[in-house]
Amino acid sequence: MKRTVVINVAGLSSSLLGPHTPRINELADSVSRIHPVCPAVTCSMQATFLTGRLPAQHGIVGNGWYFRDLAEVFFWRQSNRLIQGEKIWQVGRTINTAFTCANSFWWYNMATDADWSVTPRPVYCADGRKLPDCYTQPPHLRQVFTRRFGTFPLFRFWGPATSIASTRWIGDAAMAIEELYSPVLHLVYLPHLDYVLQKVGPEGSIHGDLRELDEACGRLLDFFRNRGCRVIVLSEYGISAVDRPVHPNRIMREAGLLSTKTDLGREYLDPGASRAFAVADHQVAHVYVRQKRDVEGVASLFRQVPGIEHVLDSSRKKEWGLGHGRSGELVLVAGKGSWFSYYFWMDDGKAPDYARTVNIHAKPGYDPCELFFDPKLKFPALTAGLSLLKQRMGLRTLLDVIPIDAGLAKGSHGRIPEDSGELPLLLSSDPHLLNSDSVAAQDVFHVILDHVFRE
Repeated sequence: MKRTVVINVAGLSSSLLGPHTPRINELADSVSRIHPVCPAVTCSMQATFLTGRLPAQHGIVGNGWYFRDLAEVFFWRQSNRLIQGEKIWQVGRTINTAFTCANSFWWYNMATDADWSVTPRPVYCADGRKLPDCYTQPPHLRQVFTRRFGTFPLFRFWGPATSIASTRWIGDAAMAIEELYSPVLHLVYLPHLDYVLQKVGPEGSIHGDLRELDEACGRLLDFFRNRGCRVIVLSEYGISAVDRPVHPNRIMREAGLLSTKTDLGREYLDPGASRAFAVADHQVAHVYVRQKRDVEGVASLFRQVPGIEHVLDSSRKKEWGLGHGRSGELVLVAGKGSWFSYYFWMDDGKAPDYARTVNIHAKPGYDPCELFFDPKLKFPALTAGLSLLKQRMGLRTLLDVIPIDAGLAKGSHGRIPEDSGELPLLLSSDPHLLNSDSVAAQDVFHVILDHVFRE
């Protein structure tokens, strides 16, 4: 077996390679563009890479979905058992019982049978505090990493203060795992570029961020290649410029299909009481329709909405590889330049209390506005600092510094882009193992195994 490292550089596409990415360019003599699944989002694409299956088979139809039996929407769950089908490390062990695998921050990295794992996991205190931390297997690695590299910088990983610091921490942890255990296959996730591109778009001021990301990637390339590892650099999706948010839940509310519950003067989605509602996830939205007789009417409602390119019914979901029970009765795919918000309220004064906070588990959809400080705040960092100080003093307070202006987001992903330069890519230190300049997302599974088991 050839020990192999897969570095997942989120948001990287060939259009971004150039003078600011000299280290990544070292592998760019032969570039394979990945034809993604839809939705081309983190969890769906990673599950496809790790199983060789489409969402219709592995069940990861997005970063979150509606759990019908609980009547609740959940995003960013962490149990690996949600992925249906054999994972790449399980297949590797059947080929060679000495096969081992480490997972450094790829998703669904808890309740996993990978040999070693590290993933973001804050400590949720009973008094409402959320403390930065991580989860590891074996558990003692958490203390090892914290002692050597400091507490995992969760608020630099996601939120308006995101920076290269979290990517560097992940790189340090990955190199420590390599030194301790020398896994046969090592999955490493570098998130920084993804969040920058969502904030400013691919045409924004990103040169400095590209250089920072390239330096972090180059450090890992040197380290792993010096230890005799093959290296794959890939991405799950590229980021496309957007300027038009579409609000499917507001459309259904106006049509009398979506229900809300009012608590303390604020409105909350009531999915169990709704005839139909949408779980928005970047440029794809799953629309859950309670009664079969309403499906066609809801589909007709969206077919003429500007910014929606496809309305997938049951037959078309199968064609797109989304025919799974977790999918909505309908799936909306945004048009070029558009993306879907989760917003369901009509009056910002009645927005739920979580709307202006970083709260990925409470929101019934993905919210890129969590990457921004509210521009209406004169001193956002001071406001955030005072709120955190109150929390440390044991006082209950909201860290409500996030805007509810969907127009702020300038980059998104999820649909299949027309521009090949925006497709995800795959690069290798051993280009003879790449058979084509194009590879289907589900075939990345076999490319990785080939790097381990082929000469």
